[in-house]
Formats: sequence, structure tokens, C-alpha cells
Amino acid sequence: MQRELYRGTDALMILSGNKEMDSFTKRYLYLLGALILAGALWWILNLDFRVGELNDLLEADETLADYPYTFKVLSLENGVASMSSPRSAKMSAIQGLRIMFPELENASAVSAEMMAAQKQLASTQSRAGKLIGEQEDVRRVLWVLDERWLASHGVYVQ
Repeated sequence: MQRELYRGTDALMILSGNKEMDSFTKRYLYLLGALILAGALWWILNLDFRVGELNDLLEADETLADYPYTFKVLSLENGVASMSSPRSAKMSAIQGLRIMFPELENASAVSAEMMAAQKQLASTQSRAGKLIGEQEDVRRVLWVLDERWLASHGVYVQ
């Protein structure tokens, strides 16, 4: 039994059953490979390592680490840090609180438990914003509703 070694596009010839590829197919595969390589290079060069460092800072804070919602820096552009939040003008904090604290599922919006949970959320979010806002390269914090987190818990925002 004779064994042949294949390299590059030759492996594709084996899969297709052809012994030789036409010139169009070869050019197409080279172009496709070049586009994939360019996309991977663009992705690597556009990674924002500073955002990762800021998120590490948030994770290191004990108060934030103990809270059921994880505040995250989504992006940092021109000194503006966009941070995730479970509440916004689009959606009441009560829905987010009922996700974070299942025991509040049937609590009234004006109950003492719900009011305490809202104060804790406001305090915790303020702490996260302050930690990030104190960084030299951050001029302002912009809060963004965490629609992905809400959707993962069955709440969809229009």
C-alpha cells in the first residue's frame, strides 16, 4: 500500500474525490483563506484589553462579587465607559429585581422588601460606577440596559 502526503488545498481534493482542482476553485480557496486570515487579524487587533482590566477590577470588589447581578464594562471609547445595568428608563428595576431575588416574585412594588432591594441595587450600581469612574482613562460612565441578561431570563425588551 502506497501512502501519499497531502498539503494545503490537496487535502480538499481528497475530500471531494477529485485528483486535481480547476484554477477557479484554487483561486476561490486562496481568497477564502485570505479573508478568514484578515478577519482573524482584525479581530485580534481590535480586542480591548483595557475593558478586561476594568472588568477584573469590578470582579475583585467583594460587595460587587456578592451581588446577584454582575456589572460589566462593555466598552471604553474616548473616555466613556459603557456599563451593563439590569435597569433603565426602558424597563422597571422591579422586573430585574424579581429575577435576581426570586423571593420577591409576588412582592408588591411598594412593599418594604422591594424598596430595600431597590436601594441595594442603586447602591451597588453606584459603587460599580464609582469604581470605574475613578480610573484615569474614564471621564464618564454610560449605563446600558443589559438586554442579553434579561433575555436569558425570559424578559424581552422592545
